[in-house]
Amino acid sequence: MSEAPRHHRPVKFSPEQFDAHEGGPDPARVSEAAHLAAHALVSRGRASDDPEISRRLIELTDEQGLEGIAEMWAEAPAVSLPGALWRLYALRAGVRKDPVRMGRYFAAGRGTAQVSHVVAGVAEPPGAEEITSMADAILSGAFNGEFDVALDRFAAFCRVIALGRIRLTDTGQMPVVDPGAARAPSTVALTQRLERTAEELEAAANQWRRGHLD
Repeated sequence: MSEAPRHHRPVKFSPEQFDAHEGGPDPARVSEAAHLAAHALVSRGRASDDPEISRRLIELTDEQGLEGIAEMWAEAPAVSLPGALWRLYALRAGVRKDPVRMGRYFAAGRGTAQVSHVVAGVAEPPGAEEITSMADAILSGAFNGEFDVALDRFAAFCRVIALGRIRLTDTGQMPVVDPGAARAPSTVALTQRLERTAEELEAAANQWRRGHLD
């Protein structure tokens, strides 16, 4: 009789060791892995009506941290499935990190971005709890609803938040920040980043509708 196969403990590499191993990771293989993982995640969510699976997908980064998926998806092209998923998870993480501040930004920006306010779909009044629930609902929709709608909703959210930051800055009502904020990007830089993210999400949504988001 043949012996049962032995299961060896996998060898663990530090990032430095992995980079040095046989010349480091092949960018093409890293990209392929990122796309395969993104497709597997979306397919699993959309093929199941189990609320527990949906919950685990939404809370994917709550236990592992955002860094876990950043290694796979952060460098993916913005208008790609892994790039779009990275932005959805990163935005949700940003909301959960400081929902009170995000709620203030949204409340300040909704008056000058009525269409985006409606598309984002935050309950009234837009406080910390409502903003957090909105982020979870949008990410949930990526798996058990229309993926392009989820992208458009977070794009709209970015635009409202950007306008809210500008309005609070112009009126001198920006929330008190921590001492390290002096080294943080300026309001203009953050606003431009949010606008760029909105444009990327909208472009990804258009590609999804055309069946070309890979």
